[in-house]
Amino acid sequence: MLSPEEIMQLLQSLIWLLAGVGVFIVGMNFMGDALEKSAGNGMKRLLEKISNNRFSGVGIGAGVTAIIQSSSATSVMVIGLVNAGVMTLMQATPIIMGANIGTTITGVLVALKNDYFNMAMYLLAFAGVMMGFFKKEKIKIAGSLCCGLGLIFVGLEVMSSEQAFGNPLVESMFTEVFKAINFPLLLILVGIVFTALIQSSSAATGVVITMVGAGVLPLDLALFIVLGANIGTCVTALLASVGANANSKRVALIHFTFNVIGTILFTAIIWIFRDPVVNFLVSVFPANDPMSLQMRVSTFHVIFNVTTTLLLLPFVKLLVKYSCLVIKDRKESEEGLSLKYVDERLLSMPPIALMQVKKEMDYMLGLVEENIVLAFTSMDTGASEHSERIRRNEDIIDFTNSALTKFLIKLSVGVEQSDERIIGSYFHVLNDLERIGDHAENFHEIGVEMIDKKIAFSDKARGEISAMRKSVMEMFDISKDAFENLNKDRLPALTTLEESVDGKKKELIASHFARLAEGNCNVDVSPYYSSVVLGLERVADHLVNVGYSIMNPTGSQKE
Repeated sequence: MLSPEEIMQLLQSLIWLLAGVGVFIVGMNFMGDALEKSAGNGMKRLLEKISNNRFSGVGIGAGVTAIIQSSSATSVMVIGLVNAGVMTLMQATPIIMGANIGTTITGVLVALKNDYFNMAMYLLAFAGVMMGFFKKEKIKIAGSLCCGLGLIFVGLEVMSSEQAFGNPLVESMFTEVFKAINFPLLLILVGIVFTALIQSSSAATGVVITMVGAGVLPLDLALFIVLGANIGTCVTALLASVGANANSKRVALIHFTFNVIGTILFTAIIWIFRDPVVNFLVSVFPANDPMSLQMRVSTFHVIFNVTTTLLLLPFVKLLVKYSCLVIKDRKESEEGLSLKYVDERLLSMPPIALMQVKKEMDYMLGLVEENIVLAFTSMDTGASEHSERIRRNEDIIDFTNSALTKFLIKLSVGVEQSDERIIGSYFHVLNDLERIGDHAENFHEIGVEMIDKKIAFSDKARGEISAMRKSVMEMFDISKDAFENLNKDRLPALTTLEESVDGKKKELIASHFARLAEGNCNVDVSPYYSSVVLGLERVADHLVNVGYSIMNPTGSQKE
């Protein structure tokens, strides 16, 4: 029976251990966020080079994960990219495999720590905090990186300190606990649960490595916990796939299956050949100092992930087929309205997210143009056959405007200044596109009302509207080219056409009132004619704003 004093000592040691884990995770998050911001454009270029080559996919997955220090984060990003249609399932699978290799870097860093290295890291953490007071964004990001890297080793030092593991009572407690659960499947379960709780296999593996270095966890038991940690890290990806499309759920399933197959294989090997495996790791690092003890665990972690990747890489197609059999496609109608290229999971990758927002807006611009064409086709033919298509397009336009606006608001938090300007211009373009969509709907409604009332424009009025509409459609062509392809060459022609449309509006309205005065125009048609002419002039103004948004990133040219 423990005395109150001994219980207090145990509690203090456990709190010290938990504090170390907390500082370690905070450091990882700081470093990962900083690396993500500083390497955002590099990650964008990497993802643009994605091909069906399995080896390049593994390399990209390993590289991105080594940068952001989290296979879970990489998996969530990949799920977002698959959900947004940026990559296929065949391209995503090798990246997930590579992510498991990239995450082993943390374990190697943890194992390499020593007193001199730790002191340098502490100074680095302090320097990082000081750099945070600078106004320049790049210095702040570098400061977060330094601070995060330093805090990782501060956390490790706290975990391995006398206050945490130096107490004989703590050592005795852990020894008894591991004696009680000295069964491979129980140890794997411990690894799964612990990693699922802290949402990081890197942190879980770091704790295990530190415990082995402190001598409170035998190497042979640690290996099974590390295997469990690789399954536990899949929980984040599985949660991220909830609410995503079928392919995104398949990515999460493949990630889970990959780690389960590897764990089953290595569990069988270690269970049967436990002593030879341990002896091999000891022979590679024969010394009994903390670094050698820790390197044995980190080396095993590297061997596990590299071997599993090499074994399963030839079976990517089978893994994809298996995931498709388990998770069936849903009908599009069941999913309702959703963004075509943008996914909430891309918020962690601002450069990629902006690239996808641009694609979504290109798609929206195409729908707006289609509705203008369909509305005037209905007006010309006197038929309302396109009503359903126009309404459906308008629903998508309104939804896209609302959803993208919310997404951009979330994305604007914490992005660089240059990206803030781009986001600002996108807000204005979304507003302009939504307004043009409303005008298209108004043109359609005018046509329907005129059909219902059995009235029509005169041949002269139709000819005037047709000429004005032709100029507006030319402006559509230039604005689309400018916005979609960032083409500035034709912008002067856009301005000239807009001035021409303004002139036509004044000319046509004057001509129209002259006809009314002479009695050559049906009074019932008059409000419809004026609405169409004024609407076309407003559409032209919005198209100028869209085209010139690439030149003026802080706002639109016209209101």
